[in-house]
Amino acid sequence: MPRSVNHAASRARRKKILNRTKGYFGARKNVWTVAKNTWEKGQQYAYRDRKAKKRTFRALWIQRINAAARIEGLSYSQFMGLLKKNDIEINRKVLADLAMNQPEAFKAIVEKVK
Repeated sequence: MPRSVNHAASRARRKKILNRTKGYFGARKNVWTVAKNTWEKGQQYAYRDRKAKKRTFRALWIQRINAAARIEGLSYSQFMGLLKKNDIEINRKVLADLAMNQPEAFKAIVEKVK
């Protein structure tokens, strides 16, 4: 007698991955081993890049704050130091947004800490 295998479950498992690889190029969408490897690697990249995204956005905000601060005659580090010294707690995301979209508000903050 042949051994009992839960074919319904293993087929469902494969189908789940193949459905997730729809739209991939070439054999990556329909050949089981290739699709599985591609999908797993994609999950690794997604996990890694959720962390990297936070770093790249912080770097972008710092560049924007630095550019705006230099227009006002301060470097980024001087500006951030003055903010801390004056007990102004405002995060980089908001500062960068002000620097980009409301330069007069950013200027007001700079004048306040100078």
